[in-house]
Amino acid sequence: MKKRIGLITMIVLVTMFMQAQQKVDLRGNTSFGLRAGVNFQNINGKDENGEKLENDILTGFNIGINAEIPVGVDFYFQPGLLYIIKGAKSEEIILGETINGRMKISYLELPLNFLYKPLLGTGHLLLGFGPYVALGISGKATYKGGGSSLDSDIRFKNKVMNTDPDDVVYLRPLEAGANLLAGYEFANRVSFQLNTQLGLTKINPEYEGAPDDKTSAKNTGFGFSLGFRF
Repeated sequence: MKKRIGLITMIVLVTMFMQAQQKVDLRGNTSFGLRAGVNFQNINGKDENGEKLENDILTGFNIGINAEIPVGVDFYFQPGLLYIIKGAKSEEIILGETINGRMKISYLELPLNFLYKPLLGTGHLLLGFGPYVALGISGKATYKGGGSSLDSDIRFKNKVMNTDPDDVVYLRPLEAGANLLAGYEFANRVSFQLNTQLGLTKINPEYEGAPDDKTSAKNTGFGFSLGFRF
């Protein structure tokens, strides 16, 4: 009796395994896609006095490509490459004048998400998370107030020396953080996606001769995007 139960159990397990393998084969092909959307960015943290940064949200955008590589039933590894605009806006009063600032930073970003993509209706639910690494490639900081304006280029350095020009804004070239996403992919392979992003590394550089224990600026953001899989 025990042998018969064991044999039946083995047959059931083998059948379930074979069905799972067929499911991966039918729905688990590697695919490629395009994605573009709007993101709402900010720079949070503390200034050189240890006080909280009071910045406002900057509207940016992102566009790029990704791949979905099957790693199990309904689970995928999703690497990508994005061009994304980050930054923040600010407002402060100096000598009775209101100064409005805006910092726009262009990054090439490599998200490495793990995606859960089960069948839901005629399409697929999208749930994912993962780390990202971004490389700063260009940027500009603009300040307006008192009837005048000032534009400063952004340069990327890990450590700023006393001999470096002081008419530019310096940021670290690399930053990293975490992604969280949710969305839906329709049967026609068009999808929409909501995402949030939390920077985990500082973007402000070290300055020669200055303490670096209080200042901490990090990118954060959220947004939505549309995509299409080939």
